[in-house]
Order: sequence, then structure tokens, then C-alpha cells
Amino acid sequence: MCRWAAYTGEPIFLEEIISRPGHSLIHQSHCATQCHTAINADGFGIAWYGAKPEPGLFRDVLPAWSDPNLKSLTAQVQSHLFLAHVRASTGTATSRNNCHPFTHGRWSFMHNGQVGGYESFRRDADMMIPEALYPHRKGATDSEALFLVALAEGLDDDPRGALERAAARFIRLAREKGAAPHLRMTAALSDGKRLYAVRYATDAAAPSLYHRWSDSRKGRAVVSEPLEAEEVGWEEVPAYSFCTFDGETAMVEDFMPCRLAAVA
Repeated sequence: MCRWAAYTGEPIFLEEIISRPGHSLIHQSHCATQCHTAINADGFGIAWYGAKPEPGLFRDVLPAWSDPNLKSLTAQVQSHLFLAHVRASTGTATSRNNCHPFTHGRWSFMHNGQVGGYESFRRDADMMIPEALYPHRKGATDSEALFLVALAEGLDDDPRGALERAAARFIRLAREKGAAPHLRMTAALSDGKRLYAVRYATDAAAPSLYHRWSDSRKGRAVVSEPLEAEEVGWEEVPAYSFCTFDGETAMVEDFMPCRLAAVA
């Protein structure tokens, strides 16, 4: 399982989430506490928004704790909205194209979890990506395929519905050709204006996800694990939820792709 962190609010230096806290994302890359493996060393990535609608993107295959370029970048770059991810592969190769986040136009997306038995139906998953989007399929992960299918399902106009419909299609494939658990996921995605997050599983083991509003920063962090052990105010995102974070507002809606997956 991977670990990730996202932020939206007044601009801050990326290091305030990624490297400076006691349980920062870099700390979680070698000392995670709420997932099956404490080590997330199969690459990292950051997508951040600035003056342009499209996000900047930096990814590499090194462990996050050992890349001096990452620490230098996070110490100098400020952003009002960014996504950061440290990867623990569930089977696909350690390569830059398989590192999260993934981007397309103004959208960025990252995922923690798995689609059960994905290797047995990878070709079927690729076939769900429309021809117009397929040139953007650079890697081999289930996460990138899920993102591209969600774009095809109408992410621009209906983020929750599009991701729900895409997830339902993957659940159906996992039921037919894969294995249980059919889908476990926490994901963050953004169009550069709002930050969205989802927590879901087809079993009772949805990956961990928390969020916290900071009055001092005037911003919100959304994370796999709280960034400080003793810090109060962290709220757990309920399972089967889709969250929209816009300023101080946090809207939580049901996320139930299994309802759609049952209708083949």
C-alpha cells in the first residue's frame, strides 16, 4: 500500500506537508504506521498548481527519503494546492511512468490501494480507455487506467459520478476475471480549483484517510496518516465517502460504485 498527502488553501511551502512534520510524507515513506507495509520505497511524485491551469509534475523512482532534489524542491516551491505520493508497488514495475500522481490537462490524480487480480485482466482494463485518451497511457498501473477511464466517464463535469462509474467498471472486471478484494482505494484528485478525495473498499478494509483544517495556515491537509502524532483536530474520512474540499468547506457524499457494478 502507498501513502499520500494533499493540501488546499493559502499558499504554503510544500515542505510543510511533505518533509517538515514529525510524521511527514517522507517519514511515512520509511515508517508508515497504518498500512500493511511500513516501507514505501518504489518511487514518489508531486503535482502542484501555480499560475497556470495545468499542474507541475515531478516524479522519480528513488525512495523519497534519499532524494536531495525532492527536499530542495519542497523547500523552495509554494503552492495553494498540491498532491504528493510515495509508492509501494502492488506488482507493476518501479518506473517513473508508474509513479503517482498522474496528470492530464488540468487534472491530477493519485491512488492508494489495489484492484484485485489486476494482472489477469490488464488488457481488458486498457480496452476501457477510449482511443482519444489512450496515447496518455504511459505506465502499466491499475491506478493510471482508473484515472483515464474516469476522465472518459465525465470527470470534468461530474467528478464524483465519473470516478464512481469508473470504479464500478473495475469492480465488475475484478469479479469476472480477478480476485478479492475487488477494489480498495483512497484517492485524491484535483482540477486546480477544488480538491477531491475518496475512501472506499469492497470489503471492510478501506485504507486509512484523514483531513484537518488549520486556522494558522488557512488551509486543509488530506492525508493517509496524521502528520503529527499528538496533533488534535484530525478527522477520519468515513469509508464509502467522496469528499469535496473548497476553502473551509468540506462536503462528504456517499461513494457506492458497487450499486453500479451490480448492474452489468
